[in-house]
Amino acid sequence: MTPNLPLPLTQKRIQLTLFLHPDISTTIEQVRERFNPAQFELIAAHVTLCREDELEPLDRVLRNLEQLEIESVCIDFGPPVRFSEGKGVFIPALGDQTSFQDLRKAILQGVVENPRVQEPHITLLHPRNSECTDSIFAEIEKLELPRTIEFGKICLIEQAAGGKWKVLKAFDLPTRTV
Repeated sequence: MTPNLPLPLTQKRIQLTLFLHPDISTTIEQVRERFNPAQFELIAAHVTLCREDELEPLDRVLRNLEQLEIESVCIDFGPPVRFSEGKGVFIPALGDQTSFQDLRKAILQGVVENPRVQEPHITLLHPRNSECTDSIFAEIEKLELPRTIEFGKICLIEQAAGGKWKVLKAFDLPTRTV
């Protein structure tokens, strides 16, 4: 998790993101809207693929994205977990995340020599603008949340002055062949 630092009003942030397809995100988005409406308004449910500190020079990253030959990425998720002294809740990825890490390496080739291992997860309650209680967490634990999610699109997104994230460009990944 990244530190919760306030952004200067003029600052823009970019990142690469894997958004959940609307067909499978309904329950997750209901949780976010009910218990973390501020974050729900800023950005849809997602897995962060690459953070802003990894995306320079951006032109090289974009070239890598346009030349990708990697299929869609499937991620298995576990039950929700509390973090940040119990204030936040996320759904962690389980098991082998080789395809996710390989995708990061391909995108960052020639940009970051040794990309850090990023643990994929979906944040339900962000501690920056929500606070989980024992009763809220008990409600969340009872829900049937998606366990395996296929991501077929990478989005370059931007946030200006702490506002709503906007998609600048999307890159489709070929569908997996079984």
